[in-house]
Amino acid sequence: MSKLPGNAGVSLLGDKSLDFYRDPVIFCQQRIDKHRSRLFQERLLNRPTVFVCSVEGMRELLCEKSNIFLKDPTDLMTNMYGDTVVTTNGEEACLLRLSLNNLFSGTRLESSADYISSVCERCLKDLSLRGQPQCVYSVFKRLGTELVLGLFLNVRAEEQPEVFQEIMQLCTEHWHGLISAPVRVKVPLWTSGFAKALDARSKLMDIIKDKLENDTRGFVGSLGSLPLPNSSSAAQHLLLFISALIPKALASLLTSFTLALAGPEQRDSRREAIHNPDHLHRVLLEVQRLWPPFIGGRRIAEKDCTLAGLCVPKDYGAVYVSYFVHRDPEVFQQPDSFLPERWSGR
Repeated sequence: MSKLPGNAGVSLLGDKSLDFYRDPVIFCQQRIDKHRSRLFQERLLNRPTVFVCSVEGMRELLCEKSNIFLKDPTDLMTNMYGDTVVTTNGEEACLLRLSLNNLFSGTRLESSADYISSVCERCLKDLSLRGQPQCVYSVFKRLGTELVLGLFLNVRAEEQPEVFQEIMQLCTEHWHGLISAPVRVKVPLWTSGFAKALDARSKLMDIIKDKLENDTRGFVGSLGSLPLPNSSSAAQHLLLFISALIPKALASLLTSFTLALAGPEQRDSRREAIHNPDHLHRVLLEVQRLWPPFIGGRRIAEKDCTLAGLCVPKDYGAVYVSYFVHRDPEVFQQPDSFLPERWSGR
């Protein structure tokens, strides 16, 4: 076993969290170049942490050694969303996936196709006809919000505009507070973002619980009948599914897709994407590879182990960085180039 390159520093003074979150790409690229390794250590969130920027390392972390690298039970996402399919570990997570799987497959998905098509047509059909330039990210985020609230909560913008606006605003407040400093403060004329997030969460949970009790249609009607671990699990999952995080991620991907095909050199690729579903699929895969909407994820080592042959001590954090994993030259030739054809036959 080899020692991890880099330096985990000392408590507080050695923490690099601000440097990382200020610009994750520059942070990781500098250290990959310095250490000549796609795995290295630094101190993040005041914990010695290995940064994983290779396909081999990420495969071990998330698959082969997922029983060693566990999700952090004190993570802010767990505090804000509770025990959901993305915050639990091991057998509990497997059981949750099995319970939810039926709601994301077969006829249940087919029954949503008409609604998805109608929302897309209404939101996007006149985009190219508008006289002024548009911020496509905002258009796509609105589209994503309409989709998640309609599919998961049966709240449709064209039928209940006031309710839709209220929930959308609460979801935004909840998310903005989630990514702010976790300090709950209320004083005259000012409330911290985190405190607003908790208030928004409480109001959203009231709306969700009312839906679960009184709406028998679609996803929300079916969710209440699943064998979930406790009485609050359905509400916690719905809070996650209508989170502003999902429309933001969708908007990020669709904006990247638009920019990738926008130049005159992509004229042939645009034309082929319209007429060839296989090429469109390859383009979408390449967009997700080059511009993933999330930084990555974080785990905690439950015991001493290795990643890609490097020693990771117990209680170390492990952060996989999607942007660099997807650009691993050991797997992707010309890793920084937009080449949809690389996915042909893969």
